[in-house]
Amino acid sequence: MGLRGKARGIRPVWVVEMRGGVKYIFQRQRNRRVAVFVCVLTFLGTVAAQTLSAQSTGNCSSNALRAMSRLYMAYGDYAKAQMLSEQALAAAKNADDNAAEKSACLIDLAWLYKNQGRLADAEKTCVAGLELQQSLYYKDHPYIAYTLRILSSIYQQQGSFRQAQAALDNALAIMNKCHLPDDPVLAPFKVDSARLLAAQGKFTQAEQYYLAAMKTINDTYGPDHLYTAGVLANIAQLYTQQGRLDEADQLINQALAIQEKVYGPDHHLVAASWLTKARICQAKGDYSQAQMLAEKALAVVEKRLGNTHPMTGEILTALGEFYVDDGLFDQAQPACLRAVEVLEKSLGPDSDSTAMAMNNLARLYIHQGKYDQAAPLCERAIKTLENVFDRDHPNVIKVQQTMAQLHRKTGGTLQVAKLAPANPGAPLNALSNYRNWLLKQTGLLRLFQQYQFILLGGRASAKDLPSHHNAGV
Repeated sequence: MGLRGKARGIRPVWVVEMRGGVKYIFQRQRNRRVAVFVCVLTFLGTVAAQTLSAQSTGNCSSNALRAMSRLYMAYGDYAKAQMLSEQALAAAKNADDNAAEKSACLIDLAWLYKNQGRLADAEKTCVAGLELQQSLYYKDHPYIAYTLRILSSIYQQQGSFRQAQAALDNALAIMNKCHLPDDPVLAPFKVDSARLLAAQGKFTQAEQYYLAAMKTINDTYGPDHLYTAGVLANIAQLYTQQGRLDEADQLINQALAIQEKVYGPDHHLVAASWLTKARICQAKGDYSQAQMLAEKALAVVEKRLGNTHPMTGEILTALGEFYVDDGLFDQAQPACLRAVEVLEKSLGPDSDSTAMAMNNLARLYIHQGKYDQAAPLCERAIKTLENVFDRDHPNVIKVQQTMAQLHRKTGGTLQVAKLAPANPGAPLNALSNYRNWLLKQTGLLRLFQQYQFILLGGRASAKDLPSHHNAGV
């Protein structure tokens, strides 16, 4: 058996199953309608439910319990999946000489905890599963790569981007040793790389990874597969951030058509796509449609995942932003306050998501004239984001824009001037286009030019200075 055959032979089955649920059914029957998947998943779920009611799960093997758990995970029923996964782990611990099954149970459980928003538990459980795998298999075994990929996604959701990048780089290094560059099994790793790059504001590189993966994904999974739809939704989100709204709208509509056909029109696993669609509507100025989609997403996510889940906080952040942009400040306040509360508790005070929720609340307070309450929120947000991202990251720039609005209201022109580049010797014409635009919009470009001279200690060239400095005033 060649290298490809060996690599495919040791591919972890559970990873395949958890991507949109039971991938093998799709690969063997992908030319049939998506309805085949729905029928099979519904049938298997019914069988699992009958099995659970007919006999005690205590009599089931760990492997059987994990199989049933994955069915519920695939459909987003995490409460039932948790019960089965924890029972599977207990059964594996009680079995003799079954370390491989125990590691599989730990990793399944880590994935489940991640989807529940229990990120600390997810990290701890995933690391335990990884360490057990490393004691069982050789150093560059693909099982280890798949687990590193999951660990990377946990780190990314926590906002620990350096750790996420390191874990994913290690995973890719392992996979590249046992697979050819165009092997289909590498496509999901490329997609994960694209997601991580996009989160860090590296949009051009992210798009390259997405496009490199998409042809393989279409050929392997099929154009109507849930995983294909998920990647289309990711690319739509990227294009939205880049301002490529027509392309984004086309892609998100394709993704939603697949997702809603499989899950139904009111399923919480479609909420992320609704939120992307809402942001497209917002960017096009259709605030009422954006609010409607965000409110719909919030209702289904709170109902299924609870009001403390990170996804709830993310939707509240977006909803608050839509209300502020539309001038609906009374509606914005409870959404913005709740977003900060939920994300601080679920992701921590130093998360980039929490920082953006604080920025939204600060924007609201500026509109309400509560400048003393807005200022500390801006300071916390910019400190957090500059510890996580480069200074030219879009979210850093958004917070700088909020700070500029605040300082314009309070007359803090010197503070606006501090939005200059970190290099104090940089001439005025070296400023980013965005900061120049921002200062023009806030009416402070002229004042910035004056205080740039003060901040540089008189080292600016004469052509950069206002006329009264050249006159010796």
